[in-house]
Amino acid sequence: MAVPTREASRFRAWLLEGEHKRAQQLTGSTREQARERDHPWWKVMCLTGVDYFSTLGYQPGIAALAAGLLSPIATIVLVVLTLAGALPIYRRVAAESPHGQGSLAMLERLLSRWKGKLLVLVLLGFAATDFVITITLSAADAAAHAVENPYVPNFLHDQNMLITMLLVALLGAVFLRGFAEAIGVAVVLTGVYLALNLVVVVDSLIHVLRSPQLVVQWQNLLFNQHGSVWAMVGVALLVFPKLALGLSGFETGVSVMPLVNGSPGDTPGKPTGRIRNTRKLLTTAALIMSAFLITSSFATTVLIPQEEFAEGGQASGRALAYLAHDYLGNAFGTVYDLSTIAILWFAGASAMAGLLNLVPRYLPRYGMAPNWAAATRPLVIVIAVIAFVITWIFDASVDAQGGAYATGVLVLISSAALAVTLAAWRKKQHGAFVAYLVITLVFAYTTIANVIERPDGVKIAGFFIFAIIIVSFVSRASRSLELRVEEVKFDEEARAILDEAVNAGHVRIIANEPDVRDEAEYRDKEQEAREDNHLPRDSPVIFLEVTISDASEFQSTLEVHGERRHGYRVLSVESPSIANAIAAILLAIRDETELLAHIYFAWTEGNPFRFLLRYIFSGEGDIPPVTREILRRAEPDPHQRPLVHVG
Repeated sequence: MAVPTREASRFRAWLLEGEHKRAQQLTGSTREQARERDHPWWKVMCLTGVDYFSTLGYQPGIAALAAGLLSPIATIVLVVLTLAGALPIYRRVAAESPHGQGSLAMLERLLSRWKGKLLVLVLLGFAATDFVITITLSAADAAAHAVENPYVPNFLHDQNMLITMLLVALLGAVFLRGFAEAIGVAVVLTGVYLALNLVVVVDSLIHVLRSPQLVVQWQNLLFNQHGSVWAMVGVALLVFPKLALGLSGFETGVSVMPLVNGSPGDTPGKPTGRIRNTRKLLTTAALIMSAFLITSSFATTVLIPQEEFAEGGQASGRALAYLAHDYLGNAFGTVYDLSTIAILWFAGASAMAGLLNLVPRYLPRYGMAPNWAAATRPLVIVIAVIAFVITWIFDASVDAQGGAYATGVLVLISSAALAVTLAAWRKKQHGAFVAYLVITLVFAYTTIANVIERPDGVKIAGFFIFAIIIVSFVSRASRSLELRVEEVKFDEEARAILDEAVNAGHVRIIANEPDVRDEAEYRDKEQEAREDNHLPRDSPVIFLEVTISDASEFQSTLEVHGERRHGYRVLSVESPSIANAIAAILLAIRDETELLAHIYFAWTEGNPFRFLLRYIFSGEGDIPPVTREILRRAEPDPHQRPLVHVG
């Protein structure tokens, strides 16, 4: 029986490898370490581009399917919204959140305590929708490019589901083995892919110029359907939310800010050069994508018969690939297919990396994730399983997943718009506030219209939100008895008070809930503690007072202040949790003085279950037994454990 146990232990160690390093990796590092990871902004743009630019693989086809002959006009509306709406929003986000936390961190700061935490949990659900659908949709589109290639063996035709599942499994396997950010690979993939798309688009436009009757035919059909230009614009405004896939990439652009190099004079508090270069990244990516969106939409709409965009058509999910094969030959088309498959697969890798950084960045800090969530491999397994399920639900269809993807993208952009609007309001920037408010309302309309038209996205997001909230609060409850204080710091007066206790030969502490803090309060509390616990009159005591700060926080660093009030010695501290703070201070006193402290409580009257809920959500509750349990878990040796007395 020893061998299976050893093998199981080895597997567990492999599965949780790197768990202890994740917090440091996610919270940042020294500037010297960070500079080793800095890259020119245009290289980092390629890393975001594997997600953003790869949507060209399916965006023109989805746009044609959603808007029909109006696809180019609806795409122009989308581009206007990109350049006049999303781009200014995320340029502001880059300035407000320059360390890669993104708009979620802005909202967390603007809406404090549990309101901010709950909002972040909801937005994490939509972010999970965005990233997971990126994985499944990209793999499905890669499969569509593969099965339609004339050189692919016949037995693989119509095997989209199998190929998609294999690509998702391969992605998971790569991350289980270990996946470093390969900016060099991203630069090559993005450069080659954009160059090939440029060739396809330019060649297609040349064919359009050589066949002006196609443009005339397209115009005639448009006027026959809609009557006037204004009617076309009106319909385009109604349908363009379906094209919101072309807005993806902005949240990724700000999340990779720590990889962008800045100026020599940058400081952690004010990385001006990094912000400037990130804005170059966002602007350049938006301009490149806008140009490709308009030209590819026009060329594919004019040159490809509308029936080919439908499910099962040769241009379904691969409009530009259709033109590449049709006009440039199967050899070039195959090269284009291989490039598209590679960048779509790498877009899934980018999304997986985004999830692996996003979830541990927030949930463990809230105490709302199991301990294993700090490790990469268990999260990879969970994400891969979810991706398999979603691929099966949508039957590996690119078009069917478009609504879910657009929902995730639009909610994240809307939340970013709301964040910068609130930031402008708080800074009394009235002109910026009005401009951002208008953009926020436009994105809100776009999001609502997309949800009404295609509710699949909000259903999936709802599942993620429900799962995240349930897991989060179960985890918070199960981890509530952990010693979650990172460090205890005593100021000079606090150390002087402890030194006096050491000289007396013992450390006796009375837990006091601070009220008016007058002489009568301390006198009565001391008398009560001495009578209940039979403390000698000549034994000096120290009062310990904990004031609740933000109970929604999970981990904290304690700054213990000493003071002498009305002749009594008092240690005071702010903490998200009273019991955790007391336990941590007692252990710190033991380590500082080599004496086991005694702490004295009075019993709390009331329902224990109600007090437990109060402790989890407000940091208060029935303090004595909780403090004792935290100490027991933190220090297994009872001979080294501070003593808790309750009278």
